[in-house]
Amino acid sequence: MPEVILNLLPVTEEEKGEFAAIAPQAEHIYTKGSAVTAEELARATVIFGWPKPERLAEAKSLRWFQTMWAGTDEYTGLIPAGVKFTSSSGSNRVSVAEHILASLLAVCRRLPVYRDSQRLHEWKDRGRMKCVRGSTVLVVGAGHIGSTFAAMCQGLGARTLGLKRTVRGTVEGFDQVFPTERLDDLLPQVVPHSPQTVGLMNEDRLRRMKEGAILLSAGRGSVLDQNALAHVMGEGHLWGAALDVTTPEPLPQDSPLWDIPNLLITPHVAGGMRLEITRRTCIQMAQDNLKRYLAGQPLENLVEG
Repeated sequence: MPEVILNLLPVTEEEKGEFAAIAPQAEHIYTKGSAVTAEELARATVIFGWPKPERLAEAKSLRWFQTMWAGTDEYTGLIPAGVKFTSSSGSNRVSVAEHILASLLAVCRRLPVYRDSQRLHEWKDRGRMKCVRGSTVLVVGAGHIGSTFAAMCQGLGARTLGLKRTVRGTVEGFDQVFPTERLDDLLPQVVPHSPQTVGLMNEDRLRRMKEGAILLSAGRGSVLDQNALAHVMGEGHLWGAALDVTTPEPLPQDSPLWDIPNLLITPHVAGGMRLEITRRTCIQMAQDNLKRYLAGQPLENLVEG
């Protein structure tokens, strides 16, 4: 049975030619996820992209599905039995890491506060700032994004610590890597922090962070107790914070977080296809895995059921 490749990725005409060259015997179908038909889903043996999870049941011929994002939670329990499932883990590493770094520098230099002054037409010195050089950066989740961000911080002269569920050796970008269980011991040392585990940053852990620390959150909004953050920052315990993710999203208009000085909020824009390097990396990952698939080789970024 020839392969029918349903490609929902944001590809260029040149990239369509690249896919055709990799799989010349296959039928290639290109469309947007919102416009995919029941017939296209039913015929597809391979899907690249981001179809609505509930529609995967229509893909009766599916053998392999690669999502265009690193996250795969929304497809849990919906992948048909026997279907290989892979992610694009790592495609967003530069985009998210740069966003976190930009947020860190903005908070260190009090740019959110100065933006408020600009709106008020106030020429006012807001006092002390912070420097990344000489600081300690703790990243919870020493994966693709975490290691890329850590390497950027190293380049600015910071000491970098990483936390992973399982430590099997050194990780690029980190001076030291520890098991996640060491979080409570390490929190008093840190300046920035990038939480990625559900329920991780509760009020107790926020208070364990040393006075003048900075909290960065660009993983999942559910890791952070937002009310606790408002209380702790209201007391002046933390220097600042930057959130790209919240619970819920959009952040409600009456949330106290909106009005906290030196707290930077962005509407979940760190990742996605906003950078060309992210889009192109995602395409290359699909192409590389397609070569593996056709050659009968193990696939990269395989998601275990």
